[in-house]
Amino acid sequence: MSTSLFLQQIESFIADNRLLDKSAPVVVGISGGADSVALLQVLTRLGFSCIACHCNFNLRGDESLRDRNFTSETARAFGVPFDEISFDTRRYAREKRLSIEMACRQLRYEWFEEKRQAYGAQAIAVAHHRDDSVETLLLNLVRGTGIAGLVSMRPRNGFVVRPFLSVSRQEIEDYLSEQNLSYVVDHTNLESIYVRNKIRLEVLPLLRRINPSADRSIYTTMQNLREVERVYRESIERQQHEILEHEAGQVRIPIDRLRALPSPRAFLFELFSPYGFVPEQIDEILAACDGESGRVFLAPGHRVVKDRESLIWVQEADEPSPGIVAIIESPKECGELLDGHLSYRCLDGEGYTLPQGKSYACFDLDRLTFPLILRRWQQGDRFRPFGMRGSRKLSDYFSDHKYSLVDKANALLLCSGNTILWILGERVADGFRVTPETERVIEFNYKK
Repeated sequence: MSTSLFLQQIESFIADNRLLDKSAPVVVGISGGADSVALLQVLTRLGFSCIACHCNFNLRGDESLRDRNFTSETARAFGVPFDEISFDTRRYAREKRLSIEMACRQLRYEWFEEKRQAYGAQAIAVAHHRDDSVETLLLNLVRGTGIAGLVSMRPRNGFVVRPFLSVSRQEIEDYLSEQNLSYVVDHTNLESIYVRNKIRLEVLPLLRRINPSADRSIYTTMQNLREVERVYRESIERQQHEILEHEAGQVRIPIDRLRALPSPRAFLFELFSPYGFVPEQIDEILAACDGESGRVFLAPGHRVVKDRESLIWVQEADEPSPGIVAIIESPKECGELLDGHLSYRCLDGEGYTLPQGKSYACFDLDRLTFPLILRRWQQGDRFRPFGMRGSRKLSDYFSDHKYSLVDKANALLLCSGNTILWILGERVADGFRVTPETERVIEFNYKK
């Protein structure tokens, strides 16, 4: 692709997606790599007022200092203001009990947003390109995803914009070569340690041997799916308007109308998932429509009850649903619960050693769906203990293990939706265990 065609494609993409205009400056994240150097140069060349912002995470010794010096010189050469910050990333990760990768992401975007506000910038431009979007789609497929995950990266996410999503990594490097622009290489991107790197270095080259245009084909499919998603969202919104009955602080969903929909599960998923209900719960709610009345499903501040001919959804925004003791909103919020009796932390999976004893429970973080809920048990709860086939009633488990009435009343369950992950101080559930392929671990320690 020629230089003029490359610039024209970027300019058209920005205009078509209404990402930027010339009315206010743009914060541009620059690491020193090929993508971010090209982004800064292209946006400047297209007439946007840019501020180059660099994060030094101090993770790669001399390379971190090299990147800092290079980005400063690059900004000076392009004639744009340069701002920087230096993080003690390892310390931050320890204090917040985050993986290094999660700590970097959190630090980066929080600081970028501070700079956007300080400079009165219209947006934060980052250099994700078409290959990144394709890698994200494949990563989502490996981990399991819905239609939103198939759409992958969007041109805009709040104040974060991605002007390079329509071009490939190779086209960016060709542009830099034509412009005689240098950049630095992060050698960790060349190591097959993380799943994304494995997809980049091993999976995509294999797909390209099958189809040399695999990247472009996948990206075109994502664009098509984005259009499909618009139609899908509009249909779901119309169905909600036609079916939901609002009554004095609660929402009623007639089961006969729900069954008549083309996809009752999709309807319930889109209705409830924004409020913390997880996919496993959606399946259970749908199955409960054919069962007896009285089944209850809990999420933070919300409760769904199976009535005789309806599902009743009660929103309790100001207080937790009955039975909920505590909520872990996201893996960023590692710390302590139950006055310090329950602690949890997020760790890198590489080299992780499983602790011994019933007071510990460890799970593959990427297999869990947040928020996690700590609650009391209720009638109808089922549990799949580690090492067993199928699930069993929790009441039967209590009887087999000779729980007294007091023991049952005091029993606490860690749940992802209605899926029980752990009876605190006892058995953990199957299906979420840590394996050699686990990238991120969440470790719990319960002290009675």
